[in-house]
Amino acid sequence: MSLESAALRRIAPSATIAISAKARALKAAGRDVIALSAGEPDFDTPDNIKDAAIAAIKAGKTKYTDPDGMPELKAAICAKFKRENGLEYKPSQVHVAPGGKPVIYNAFVATLNPGDEVIIPAPYWVSYPDMTLLAGGTPVSVETTAESGFKITPAALEAAITPKSKWLIINSPSNPSGGAYTRAELQAIADVLLKHPHVWVLTDDMYEHLVFDDFEFTTIAQVEPKLYDRTLTMNGVSKGYSMTGWRIGYAAGPEALIKAMGKMISQTTSNPCSISQWAALEALNGPQDFIKPNAKLFQERRDLVVSMLNQATGLHCPTPEGAFYVYPSCAGLIGKTAPSGKVIESDEDFAVELLETEGVAVVHGAAFGLSPFFRISYATSNDVLEDACSRIQRFCANVK
Repeated sequence: MSLESAALRRIAPSATIAISAKARALKAAGRDVIALSAGEPDFDTPDNIKDAAIAAIKAGKTKYTDPDGMPELKAAICAKFKRENGLEYKPSQVHVAPGGKPVIYNAFVATLNPGDEVIIPAPYWVSYPDMTLLAGGTPVSVETTAESGFKITPAALEAAITPKSKWLIINSPSNPSGGAYTRAELQAIADVLLKHPHVWVLTDDMYEHLVFDDFEFTTIAQVEPKLYDRTLTMNGVSKGYSMTGWRIGYAAGPEALIKAMGKMISQTTSNPCSISQWAALEALNGPQDFIKPNAKLFQERRDLVVSMLNQATGLHCPTPEGAFYVYPSCAGLIGKTAPSGKVIESDEDFAVELLETEGVAVVHGAAFGLSPFFRISYATSNDVLEDACSRIQRFCANVK
């Protein structure tokens, strides 16, 4: 008899976490490694947010809160959605969890039955399909193209919808591609969804504040109010506020869904860390003046990385609209021989050989459901990025 459950055997460990762990192990062994695999801003959490957490500790705010978030934070989240997205929610429509992952997982466990399908545009964040499988659903991957900006088209969405479709996931800006949907593109998707009232929408807006070149961020319930009653709008403080380790994600949606998610969290994690909630409250209500300068720095890094990768033999790197990732194609190197003598047969081979030869850790595209590509996170300094991209250029030049 296996110790592992059937549910656990349906999933794989997170590829991004696995690559980062391998890079750390090589560093610990004395290798000169540059890890471009982790999706984490390199900026420190702003001081006012840290001070709010310290003040909460000193004030003894260390007790349990409501399982799905304290009232003060829920009120701040409602104010954020109204201020930034033009969306009206009540606190009873808000769910707070220890990170974005639990928000999504709680929604899926609360709503999915065996056979229910979740439509997931590829490339996708590595956890979407596995969370679907853990919750008993069936992930339906819909491949996109670089030409479409790695965004699902209305025709592809229409073709993917079946009577069993329960959710569509929209991640904009995207991890891993950085692609972001324009208002017009979201409206075109909404027009399809309006014809299929049984399909719910989970929109992952975690990278909302990291958009470039005057791109206007919008979210689908804002674009098409008729979808408000079947949309879960998810966000968090991890990326825009440099609070990845604080573990606060949140979402707003119909009361019945939020109540079901609250039932789920009451029997699993219970409340997010009370101190992190007070910090998140300050993040949402406090000064926002650092957000645009941070986004500008990320845009400069994007431009550097896109330029250098497009000078590498066999690579092609589209220019994304947001987040802090690029998703270059390595199709020009497939079938060729790496400096080690190994034939590069896949994007995973490319990533492994790059790490072994030049000490640059990237994540292969197969982990995100679309090959032959790879993901680079440029959430690090220009000097490190220049060094890493120079190594990638050298590796590609030595592939024959």
